[in-house]
Amino acid sequence: MLARIGRAVTARPKTFLLAIIGFVVLSGALGAGVVSKLAAGGFEDPAAQSSLAREALAEDFGVRSPNLVLLVKTEGSVDEAAAGREGAELARRLGREPGIEQVTSYWTSGKQPSLRDEQGNTALVLAHIGGDETAAAKRIDGLRKEFSGSQGVLEVELGGSVAAAQDTEKAAQEDLMAMERIAFPVLFLVLMLVFGSLVAALLPILMTIPVVLGVLLLLRIMAEFMDVSVVALNATTIIGLGLAIDYSLFVVSRYREELQRHGGDVTDRDVRSAAIVASVRTAGRTVLFSALTVMLSLAALAVFPLYFLRSIAVAGIGVSLFAALAAVVVVPTLLALFGSKINSLDVRKPFRRRAARAAANGTPPRERRGFWHRTATLVMRFPLPIAAVGVIVLLALGSPFTGVRFSLPDDRQLPKSSESRQVGEALRTDFDSREADAVTVVAVGIGDVRAKSQEIGGYAQRLSQVDGVASVTSFAGVFTDGARVAGPGPATAPTASAAGTYLRVVPAVETYSDSGERLVDDLRAVQAPWPVKMTGAGPALADTKETLGDHLPLVLGFIAVAMFVLLFLFSGSVVLPLKALVLNVLSLSATFGAMVWIFQDGHLSGWLDFTATGALTAVAPILMFCLLFGLSMDYEVFMLSRIKEAHDAGADDIEAVAGGLQRTGGLVTSAAALMGVVTIAGLFTSTIAFQKMFALGLTLALFIDALVVRGLLLPAFMRLMGPVNWWAPAPLRRLHRRFGIAEEPAETRQGPGTGTGSETATDSADPRVPASPSPR
Repeated sequence: MLARIGRAVTARPKTFLLAIIGFVVLSGALGAGVVSKLAAGGFEDPAAQSSLAREALAEDFGVRSPNLVLLVKTEGSVDEAAAGREGAELARRLGREPGIEQVTSYWTSGKQPSLRDEQGNTALVLAHIGGDETAAAKRIDGLRKEFSGSQGVLEVELGGSVAAAQDTEKAAQEDLMAMERIAFPVLFLVLMLVFGSLVAALLPILMTIPVVLGVLLLLRIMAEFMDVSVVALNATTIIGLGLAIDYSLFVVSRYREELQRHGGDVTDRDVRSAAIVASVRTAGRTVLFSALTVMLSLAALAVFPLYFLRSIAVAGIGVSLFAALAAVVVVPTLLALFGSKINSLDVRKPFRRRAARAAANGTPPRERRGFWHRTATLVMRFPLPIAAVGVIVLLALGSPFTGVRFSLPDDRQLPKSSESRQVGEALRTDFDSREADAVTVVAVGIGDVRAKSQEIGGYAQRLSQVDGVASVTSFAGVFTDGARVAGPGPATAPTASAAGTYLRVVPAVETYSDSGERLVDDLRAVQAPWPVKMTGAGPALADTKETLGDHLPLVLGFIAVAMFVLLFLFSGSVVLPLKALVLNVLSLSATFGAMVWIFQDGHLSGWLDFTATGALTAVAPILMFCLLFGLSMDYEVFMLSRIKEAHDAGADDIEAVAGGLQRTGGLVTSAAALMGVVTIAGLFTSTIAFQKMFALGLTLALFIDALVVRGLLLPAFMRLMGPVNWWAPAPLRRLHRRFGIAEEPAETRQGPGTGTGSETATDSADPRVPASPSPR
């Protein structure tokens, strides 16, 4: 099929170009408004106890947790007459806004101490913005214009979970545009160095256009049928850019190699067409296989019930498919259209002249004596010490991960200049209690609440004695430290309905901290007179961690089995897939250790401009693991394809590994460097800590994998295992002969001029080798 695609493209390149342009225009038109359709949040399991309790609280009591906070400051005291009048009026104005519910303020709720700071010059107004997370976030800009800033003698700042989500969404959009402005020019410069030609360097850049716009179209379609996280836009754009450039690099490199194999005359249309068909048939097959590994790795994210991860899974599968299709359709189309001009505007003529002179003097081909061949040969002379040192170093780098802690993202992900971040910091440092982070305990179906007042009071009393609790409000009154400080009254009456009752537990500790997590555990351990469910930020964190932990074994098992099966079908060995899995785990452990050391422990926080919270965002390591595992297998497949190619052609294990590494080492490091340009640009343009961690993690993992794992550990392990590398039980060998996958279709592997082994190819797969007619 791939050969037919190659022939069709070379026969009608202008037709394919028109189809590509049509897709780009359609994707751009339909996907342009995708941002307004994306949702904030998505970190909670809808079937978790905290989610069910939140739904019961809303349906049975009409109560919703505050998601909007007005931080109100005055130069004097909040108890002064002028401040009191304007504060009460501020709360009333807010309550008259459509969709704003349950407005509570210091001045309209009996001057509760928990709503005033320690200094007495700042007070709170709490409210709930109705609708889902996306609809609520859209209200923030309008509310800021109306309520933020000077309000008479008061100064008001607007924050809360919805404001933080909206600020995150806006920052993500701005960061993405900034990343693209930096990444594309730098990518073009690096591609000129890699390809040596201005025209050739344009190919990968042009290929990214339909991929990036295809991402927008895909997200737009997804948003019509499911919740899609706003983070999916940035994550899949980075993935799409990286894969598109990597895959175009593979295809163009193979095209240049095939040009040499077919005579090297780039001015001959028949030679160019044959090279395009051969590159699509060979490298295209590897690209599709590599894309399949990335797709399967990201598909594992769909196992989790959090739409943050599920939306990235679906979008990631789509963008991987777009990148692969672009590599086998868009790149060949451009190659056919550029024709003999592919090497125009050559910026590396001196290098090419030296290469031609060396070849004329009989210098052996680069794959016989190049840097990667020499490196692999050296490593295989001392495989045991190099493997041992490499493994020890990676394990040492990964050791900080043993102390990892997980949390959910909050306003501290935002830059310090963010208004919602400043409100959050004030709540954490200036207030004794955490009214906005209250834990609500819901009990439904308990019968007549009035008859249960004594039991409710006893339960509230026990809850108030838990370390870290500031107060408990219940139908039986308000309790602090085991004592009732206020009896039942108008303020406590709403906690009961025909459906049951709820108790509001205000914590005195930071929710996303060790103390906050212990508080949730202790509250759930208190004996209740009836079945209860708890909701709030603290219970949501506990439930999210439990959900991730429950589903993680299935995800890891799925990825391991899928990668093992795919690599077996590609290699025919059961040893090589096991080796690849082990090396990938070592590489990722080093990356995760660095993430803990930097983003959890706070090292380099000043240089990278983020605030360490003492924990990693719970979903980040899982997302990075699935993506990086797929990308690592991407490089594994490409290198293994050339090693196996040489081995099948009769080379011994040492020469097969050294020759395969020489032909792919430069290409893999170039691919990693190009993707590194994208991730580094994302790192230094992002203002959100989560995205900084994502970008830095990808960058570190790419270079550890490309240089340490593929450059050192792979040849060392291949040498140590020797012929065992290719072992498989007889039944599996027969299975592989029937269903195995190879870069070159079986019917084209034999015969002069058509094989893909080293018996015919003397050119390097490194894209920097010129596609000139000069002899090598």
